[in-house]
Amino acid sequence: MSRSFKEVFHKFVMFSLTSTAGTIVDLAAHWALANYVFKGNYWGSYWLAPTISFELSCIVNFVIAYYFVWNDRITTRGKRSFMRHFAAYNAAGVGAFIFKFVGMQGFHLLFSQLGWFQGSTSVESLEAVLCNLLGMCFSGLVNFYVNEFLIFNKKKPTEEP
Repeated sequence: MSRSFKEVFHKFVMFSLTSTAGTIVDLAAHWALANYVFKGNYWGSYWLAPTISFELSCIVNFVIAYYFVWNDRITTRGKRSFMRHFAAYNAAGVGAFIFKFVGMQGFHLLFSQLGWFQGSTSVESLEAVLCNLLGMCFSGLVNFYVNEFLIFNKKKPTEEP
């Protein structure tokens, strides 16, 4: 069953709007971890903090996706359905995280080479969060595609004999 451009675009807009909650959770958690838990530690700020913050945002985004964005595509509800969808969503999230992480590291290297956000502790504290946000731009499109066409794929209607 093919989808119309209008239907896919509508889902993309809903996905983008509801992903704002996950983005806020991701950025806030990353900022808090990078500035309070891993302050001054490259591995903590650029490796551990984005991993932890991404998983927190993945949980928030899944709950919104399951109950609001793709709720019309879930035929059976219950713990088993929720956990099965969450496992697939989280696995896809790991793939999107790899795209985000590579983009984030690339922007950090670029900013370091250009000398941007370097030397001032108030501005430097925002660099990790900015790199994280730019990396999320890359991963968002991948994540939408996987959700729309794989995890919450529309089922073909069964034909009556």
